[in-house]
Amino acid sequence: MTQYTAALEAIDRILNRGGEADDVLRAVLAALHERGVTYAAIRFVEDGVLVDGPRIGARAEGCVTPIVYEGNRVGELELAVEDATFARRVATLISAHVLVAWDTGGEAWTP
Repeated sequence: MTQYTAALEAIDRILNRGGEADDVLRAVLAALHERGVTYAAIRFVEDGVLVDGPRIGARAEGCVTPIVYEGNRVGELELAVEDATFARRVATLISAHVLVAWDTGGEAWTP
């Protein structure tokens, strides 16, 4: 996971800065992309179904990791990396923001 140390440090800074959940999640994906993760996507659980959330880069093979908050699956994270430990760490770090994000109030959303 040492190759992703800079990404984890950037994510930590973003989370510490705070802000609206959707802005935080977009910033996290951008930080991952800027540090070599060619594709990153978040999907949210809504009414028991996964729905697309923010994403960055061209879709590529990698890890799909559940995002769990207080024992409940609230989404999934897809990263174009082979390091499942890193993907799980990122999913854990962003879990509270995934829980509260993406209530569009019925408005259409285009990533």
